[in-house]
Amino acid sequence: MKTFVVGISGVTNGGKTTLAKNLQKHLPNCSIVSQDDFFKPESEIEIDANGFLQYDVLEALNMEKMMSTISCWMESQGQSLASTDSGSAEEIPILIVEGFLLFNYNTRVYEPPDTPGYFDGHVWPMYLKHRREMAKITWEIVYLDGTKSAEDLFKEVYEDLIQELAKQKGLHVTT
Repeated sequence: MKTFVVGISGVTNGGKTTLAKNLQKHLPNCSIVSQDDFFKPESEIEIDANGFLQYDVLEALNMEKMMSTISCWMESQGQSLASTDSGSAEEIPILIVEGFLLFNYNTRVYEPPDTPGYFDGHVWPMYLKHRREMAKITWEIVYLDGTKSAEDLFKEVYEDLIQELAKQKGLHVTT
């Protein structure tokens, strides 16, 4: 059975979870794995020279547990849906994996506000570091314009997903 995995990534508080949940409401057979669910306990998070807990690094996450969760999802979808294949792109199980390590810069006002210097001194440099690492990967990555409205971003991603799902099933879809 085919499965379809979508990655949504960007800067902390950039709207990834909101987009993922909105897509899930509109796509059948859609599940979400959120990287935020895999943070290590605070007692295991390092503190930098400025006194900030270092949440914006891979070492703050239990990535093995996250990957295990994704693998279990893929295995369960393959087993439970192996016998159903009627040709509809909508029947392909979809997994949205969303996390903070990749591609979006968004300047927002947070309540309560971040400690002065935290975003510029930690969040943004870590985002740039991870973006440079991801630039070396050969996967097809679609960059979203963070200045667009959440509704416009949803429409853009939703239409792309419908097209990709149709390709997976060998169907032609026009939007």
